[in-house]
Amino acid sequence: MNPSRLRQLFARTLRVTLAAPLVLTGCGIVDPVLTPPPTQQPPVEPVPEEGPGEDLTGYSTFECDKGRPAVRGLMPPTRPDVVELRGETSAPGAPPPSETRPVVSSEGTACETATDSQTCQSAFAALKGQPGFHRRCEALCGSYFLATTLGDTVTAYTSLEGLKSFLGRIDTPQEAVLVAFGQGLEPWCDGTLSHGAVRPNPDGTYNVVGTAGSTCGPGTQLDQIVVAVTPTGEVSELKRTLLQKGDPNCAVGRRPEGLHAAADVVCDSALGRYFAQAAHLEAASIQAFLRLHEELARHGADEDLRDAALASAMDEVMHTDVSTRLARRFGATPPPPRVETPVARGLFELALENVVEGCTRETYGALVAHYQALHARDEEVRGVMTRIAEDETRHAELSWAIDRWAHERLTDAERALLRDARRQAVETLREELAAPLDEALLTQAGMPPPEVAASLLDTLERELWA
Repeated sequence: MNPSRLRQLFARTLRVTLAAPLVLTGCGIVDPVLTPPPTQQPPVEPVPEEGPGEDLTGYSTFECDKGRPAVRGLMPPTRPDVVELRGETSAPGAPPPSETRPVVSSEGTACETATDSQTCQSAFAALKGQPGFHRRCEALCGSYFLATTLGDTVTAYTSLEGLKSFLGRIDTPQEAVLVAFGQGLEPWCDGTLSHGAVRPNPDGTYNVVGTAGSTCGPGTQLDQIVVAVTPTGEVSELKRTLLQKGDPNCAVGRRPEGLHAAADVVCDSALGRYFAQAAHLEAASIQAFLRLHEELARHGADEDLRDAALASAMDEVMHTDVSTRLARRFGATPPPPRVETPVARGLFELALENVVEGCTRETYGALVAHYQALHARDEEVRGVMTRIAEDETRHAELSWAIDRWAHERLTDAERALLRDARRQAVETLREELAAPLDEALLTQAGMPPPEVAASLLDTLERELWA
C-alpha cells in the first residue's frame, strides 16, 4: 500500500464523522446518520467479586523455558537422545508452512546414538506437529508437539494422547504440569503461584494451578483453574475461580506474542481504567517493536524497515508516558506488562503476526486515534490523541511496508494463509467493538460509539482489506 493512500483513506473516512456531528442526548451519544433508532438495552451485569481462590499451601513453581513448561524433570519409560517441545503458528483451518518449528524447550543431544547422523538430523528438523496439543485459535492458531530421537528413530508426538504415551506413568510434578498444559491449561511461568503452581498429593495424583481466558475484549475474563492429574494422565477440573473481568474496550494496538493478561485496575473512573489499559498496551508495544526490529534484521530486511521499527518502539515510550499521566489524572495506576521470552520465528510467522497486529488491529487503532483527536471534549486528551494518531499512522504504514516486503519472499500458499488470517482478525475486531461504552469515554475521550466504530471498520474492510 502507498503510504499516502492510507492517509487519504483516513481523511476521507473521518470527514463523514464530521459531516454528521454527534449529538449529546439524555441517553448518551447519538450519531444522526449512523445510529439506528434507540432500542431497549439489556442491563449491565455487575462485576462479580473475586473468589477466595486455591489455598496455595504446599504448592511450588515448576521448570519453565520461554514462558512454557520445560521438558526437564521428565522420567519417560524410554529415555530418548533428545526431547524438544516445539511450537507452531498458523492461520485458522490451515497447516503451518513447511519450515523449521521454533524450539521452546530442549533436553539432550539430537541423533546422538544414530548410525546416520546427517539423515537423522534432517528428519528431526522436518518433523511436523499437526494437529498438536494445547491448540488455541483466535486470529491466529498456535499449538505444540514433542519431537524426539532415539538411535535412527525420529518421532513426533502431536496429540495429548501421544504426549501421555511418551511420558508413561505421571510420577513427577513437571510431567503433571506438562500434561495439564497439553490439555489446554495455561500455567503462568512468572513465579505467581495463584496463576501457575503444582502440588503432589498423598494418593499419587498432582494438583496443578493455571489459568484460562483473557482480559481483552467484551465478555472475556481470566479464571484460576485447579486440575487434578492422575498417574495415568487423566486431567479433571477441581475448582474454578474468577480472577478478573475483561476490559470490553481492549481492541487495538500491536500486542507482542506472550503478553499476559493485565492485573485488575481498581478505579471508579471509566476514563482512569481506559487510560491505564492503554498505557499497559503501549508499554507492551515497546517490546513488540523491539522484537520486530531484531527479527527484521535476522530475516535480511533493509535498513529502512529496521530503523522504522526501532523508531516505533521509541514512539511507544512516549505513548506510555502520556497515557500513564492521563490514567493517574483520572485516579488509576497502569499495570506493568508481563511478556514471556519469545522464541525464534520464521518469516511466515513474522508476516502472520504483522498482518493481524499491524495491518489490521494497529491500522484500525490509528484511525480511531484520529477520530479521538477530533471528537474528544477533554482538551488534554484531544492534544495527546493528536500526537498519538500521527505516530500510529506511521506504525500502520510500517506494517503495510513489512507486508509488501514479506509477500515477495513467501509462497502462494503462505500468502493465501495470510489473507485468511486477516479476514479472521477483522471479524474478531468487529466482535470486540460491539460492546457499549461508558458515556465519559464517548464524550471526554472521544471514543466512537459501537455503531460508528462498526462503520469505520466497514470502510477499512471495503477499501483496504478486501
